[in-house]
Amino acid sequence: MTLRTDPFLAFRFELRLDDLPAAGFTEIAGLGLQTDVQDYAEGGLIGAIHRFPGQTRQSNLTLKRGLVDRRLWDWYFKLTQGRMRYRSGSVVVLSPAGESTMEIQFYRAFPVKWSGPDLNAGQSQIAVETLELAHGGLTWT
Repeated sequence: MTLRTDPFLAFRFELRLDDLPAAGFTEIAGLGLQTDVQDYAEGGLIGAIHRFPGQTRQSNLTLKRGLVDRRLWDWYFKLTQGRMRYRSGSVVVLSPAGESTMEIQFYRAFPVKWSGPDLNAGQSQIAVETLELAHGGLTWT
């Protein structure tokens, strides 16, 4: 197995969700974790502070794409009607040859925000929707 020494390209990727077809997105943000730090001042020693890892939180995933399909909207709309459905999935980074180079899986995701496109008759831009997903964690596979 050859180890990669070049960085992964960020413009070729694919989102996969459980039972939905792979979706094309122009941008995926929020692939991140952050761990809180707890400081503990030791009694009797002035200036002696011990630092410990605390709770780890994950960011919401923000997905942007041109309007092409309404299945993601339907998923969010059902949630607003009280019909909750978790989905797991992954973000796959592809090489220039189209092969998977990295995959980050997320679990128990559900939509928390949908933003429709800005409509402006004076411009000829692509109508872009944004979907934000909360999830239960990330795993790099």
